[in-house]
Amino acid sequence: MKRGSFVVLVIVLILFLDQWLKVWIKTNLYYGEEFNLLGLNWARIHFVENEGMAFGLTLGGSYGKLILSLFRIVVVSAMGYYIYSLIKEKVSYGLLGSIALIMAGALGNILDSAFYGVIFSDSNPYHRNVAELFPAEGGYGSFLYGKVVDMFYFPMFSGYFPDWLPFWAGEQYLFFRPVFNLADASITVGVFSIIIFYRHIFQDEEQNPSPEAEPIFSEISE
Repeated sequence: MKRGSFVVLVIVLILFLDQWLKVWIKTNLYYGEEFNLLGLNWARIHFVENEGMAFGLTLGGSYGKLILSLFRIVVVSAMGYYIYSLIKEKVSYGLLGSIALIMAGALGNILDSAFYGVIFSDSNPYHRNVAELFPAEGGYGSFLYGKVVDMFYFPMFSGYFPDWLPFWAGEQYLFFRPVFNLADASITVGVFSIIIFYRHIFQDEEQNPSPEAEPIFSEISE
């Protein structure tokens, strides 16, 4: 498979799964509804929405939301050009796949922000209503002001910090608290795979790679 086709395949597959799952969640669950996965209490589908970044982080205010959406678009555009240059350089499929995962995740959340406010009715946490796709009265927001749909929740264990610990003494903690989506997971996997396997490429000696690093670029033949 050609490198360009491989990148497109990864991006399209992640985008399809991410958007299919988000649409299903939005049109079948009311805001805050949850159910366990495989009967495990610590692995749940829990429907929430956020107006910010990955894992529920936010950038406050309506202008913050607009700035974040525009920033995502700029970053994805730059990544597209960067991937194109890497394809021309014939770098490894592993590196291309990692960057494609990051780009697919960013695109997935951009689609939420750009279009979900236009095509969905609101998921009201107080009325427990299920959102409607393409409602006759119009969506709950405008272009670039949609909310990102999150659903994966893994509260594995909880407890209290010891009294001797500074700042958080005696406070309750929960691991893992953030609720995230497939796009967030795709970005995280892509970033960590680059850090673990390909960080040498971005170091000063990238023009003269060490003999140990060269096999990474030929891990999969064209």
